[in-house]
Formats: sequence, structure tokens, C-alpha cells
Amino acid sequence: MLTELNTMFSQMIGTIAVILLVSAFVGTSDHVSRLREGDDPWKYALFAGVLGGVFGIYGNISGIAMDGAILSVRDTGPMLAGFIGGPYGGLLAGLICGIHRLTMGGITAGACVVATCSIGLMCGLIAQKFPDYVFKPYRALLISTCMEAFHLLVVLVMVKPFSTAYGIVTRIAIPFIVVNSLGFMLMMTIIRYTRAQRNISRERNRLQSELEVARVIQYSLLPQITDTYPGRKELDISGYMEPAKEVGGDFYDMFFVDSDHLALLIGDVSGKGVPAALFMANAKITLQNVIRDLHKLSPALVVANNALCARNEAEMFITLWVGILDLNTYELTYASAGHNPPVIVQGGKAEYLRTKNSFVLAGMKGMVYKENTLTLNHGDVLYLYTDGVTEADTAEHELYGEERLLKCFENTGEMSAEQIIQTVKASVDEFVSGNDQFDDMTMLCIKLL
Repeated sequence: MLTELNTMFSQMIGTIAVILLVSAFVGTSDHVSRLREGDDPWKYALFAGVLGGVFGIYGNISGIAMDGAILSVRDTGPMLAGFIGGPYGGLLAGLICGIHRLTMGGITAGACVVATCSIGLMCGLIAQKFPDYVFKPYRALLISTCMEAFHLLVVLVMVKPFSTAYGIVTRIAIPFIVVNSLGFMLMMTIIRYTRAQRNISRERNRLQSELEVARVIQYSLLPQITDTYPGRKELDISGYMEPAKEVGGDFYDMFFVDSDHLALLIGDVSGKGVPAALFMANAKITLQNVIRDLHKLSPALVVANNALCARNEAEMFITLWVGILDLNTYELTYASAGHNPPVIVQGGKAEYLRTKNSFVLAGMKGMVYKENTLTLNHGDVLYLYTDGVTEADTAEHELYGEERLLKCFENTGEMSAEQIIQTVKASVDEFVSGNDQFDDMTMLCIKLL
């Protein structure tokens, strides 16, 4: 008896393993996914019915002949078809493999046809009524156990004489119920997993598409520096921004306060990604409005800081360097809110324009921002940047640093603003040697021709 049970289990488990493998392959198919989500449910029901029927036929062929009965995993096909294709799919699968079973003959052939068709139909009705219920593995196990018990009950009722039916049922009941139920539970687990993975992949692709759009929008917020803008032949200006992720919190800006004054800004929002980018856009618009309205730098920053603090539920802050250049006298009025000191090149000598930093924007209300002034001459260069430049690091976590940055300006007398930025970028890239960019990297260079 024990040897016979081992044989039954081994052969049925081998068959169910093949069906599980095919189920996993079908479950990951894009064509099947599109068919399931299409507008015509009949096509998917037909597909499910044919697939379940094929599984049932394979179970018939691989079954074990015993006293006029065939011990097999046939029922997993109609159960699967019912669960995924509804009652019509389940019934179709039951008919396909049931008719095939009928052609094989045997004392239980008629009972198997009735049981198989009924099981496919019942599973379809259950799935239709409780679509979110049946795909839980333990629930699938419970339902399939009941279905197999029902199958054996049909055999007891239809097969005559009863003693023969009873003898068949008692011999096959354990392997029949255990293998079919566990196999079907594994099948539902695979289907549930593949659907979850497909949903995750679809959501990832959707988010990636939205991030690409956000990236385009963020770049569109930057000033478009062209031959006609800012339209002053004595100014050579170039900007560069590369977020560490799809979008970031760095920004640079340039706009006319009035016809004789040009504002130059560079900022770095705490954090990365979409939240930082949204806060950056808000800060950029706020700064433009208050600077244009007030014309004076220090009071404009006070107003901007208070406004950003008032709607800062995310508790972010911004480091900012901002200057207003008088296009008649070339006097630069500037202020720094916790930002990196820019590089100033005057008379061929490069150094950091260090001043006492004021507090960051959006950090605390009521802050005061001190103004400083500097007069630029022809040939001078003002280079603004965020800490993504100086804090770029190697795989060994060595920082690029301020000294290396300053060396980039040793022979820049004949370079354009764009060439200066490209020189710095090439120096940083060479230093990090392919290490992933950790922080947003932004630069704005102004040269007075």
C-alpha cells in the first residue's frame, strides 16, 4: 500500500510540476496580460477555457490507470480556467478535458465528465462572485480541497456497483485530494505573484514616464540663455544643471529686475527628487516676484524667507546665493543665505568671494539678510555653483573640494563662460572616475567681456 501511494504521489507531482512551469510562463506573457485587460472578456474566457482544457488533457494522459479509473491532476485545468476566466471559461475547460477523458473509457469516465464540468463551472461562479477572495493561496487550497472531495462524491454516486466505487475512492482519495489541492494552491500563488510583479512593473514604468515629464518641466523652468537673452553683448553667461536623480532641488536663474538691473541666482533645496523639485519651483517663483517688486535685495530676501516659511509643511530649506548686477556701473549687490562662496576671477587671479553667510531660506521666520557690493571690470568672471561640485566624491569617498575647483580657473582668460563650465565638469568627472553622482550639480558662470 505504501509503495502504491509513493508511486501515485511521484507521478502526480511530476505532472503538476510541468503544469506549474507552463502556468508561470503563461502568467508572465505580455500577450496574455493584454488579453486579460482588454475590452472583450469573451476572448479571455475562451483563452482560459482552452488553456485549462489542455492542462486537463495533459493530466489525463499522465494519469495512473487503476481499476477502471484514472488517477490524475485533470481537475486543476478547469479550476484554473474558472478562477481566471469565469464560469464560461471553467465550463469550457471542463468540457474539453472531460470529453477527452470520456474517450479513454473506464468505469469512472462518465462521473469524471460530470465532476470536471461541474468543478470548472463552480470555480468560475465563485471567482465571479468573490474575485478578490479566491486568489489568496490558503483560500485556493480550501476551495480546491472541496472541489476534489466533490469529485470523489460524484464517483460514489454515479459509479455502480457502490462497492466498486467505494473501493476506488478509498484507494485514491489521499493522493488525489492532497496533490490536486496543493498543486492548485501553488498555481494560484504563481499567478498571484506574476500579476503583482506585472503591476509593480507597470507602476514603475508609469512613475518613470511621469519623472521624465517632470524632468522636462524642470529644465523648462531654467532661463533659456541664447544670443538674444539676456541680450547684452558685454555679458557672456552659461548655465549647467544635472540632478542626481530624474529631478532635483538645485536651480539657477537669471532675470531682469528692470531694464538696467539683472538678477543672478543659484540655490540648493535640502533633499532630492520630486519633493525638492516642487519646493524649488515654488522658491524660484517667490524669489522672482519679491525681487522684481521690491528691487532691493535685503528686504526682498526677508519677504521671500517669511513666505517660504509660512507654507513649508515639508520642513525643507534652501541655500541661496543671489546678486543684482547694475548694467550701467557693473556694481554687483549680492547676498548669501548659507550657500557656497562663488569663485571670482579678477585680473587673472581666482579666489573665493567669501562673505559672512546669512541663515538659509525657509529655515526660520524673521531672518535678516546682509547685502554686500562688488564692482566688476571687463574680463572678470563670476562662477556660481552648488555643493554637488565640491562634494563630488570618489569610490573611496574622497571629496573633490574647493582647492581642486579653484585650480580650474588658472588658465581661463581666453575661455568663454560655457568653456569654463565644461572645464570644471571635465575636472570633476576625471576626479570621480565614474563613481555615481550623489548630489545635484549646478553651475552658473558670468563673464564680463
